[in-house]
Amino acid sequence: QVQLVESGGGLVQPGGSLRLSCAASGTIFSINDMAWYRQAPGKQRELVATISKGGSTTYADSVKDRFTISRDNAKNTVYLQMNSLKPEDAAVYYCNADLQPGTIPWRTQNYWGQGTQVTVSS
Repeated sequence: QVQLVESGGGLVQPGGSLRLSCAASGTIFSINDMAWYRQAPGKQRELVATISKGGSTTYADSVKDRFTISRDNAKNTVYLQMNSLKPEDAAVYYCNADLQPGTIPWRTQNYWGQGTQVTVSS
């Protein structure tokens, strides 16, 4: 069974940095787009950054020039390097991936991780 497992969240002071990781496990034929979302209390889940299989990236305006998304296709892992963190970046961060589970190319399915908490506070 395919799972996405995030790690790297925690408490950081404003201006600090964190690096989130999300590893996809299970039998996977191919992973297409991967992304990070976040959801703060009382707010809707929002897209933070995306990365294609080939490495093309997009970012929400609120995190441009501060966050960097990257991936290691050999490890089925996506990362989010977060610098210059602000209190408004505090949220649960979720990993998302479009992938083909199994051993042969078939239907692409969308998966979510369980989330990792990021707290930005002095």
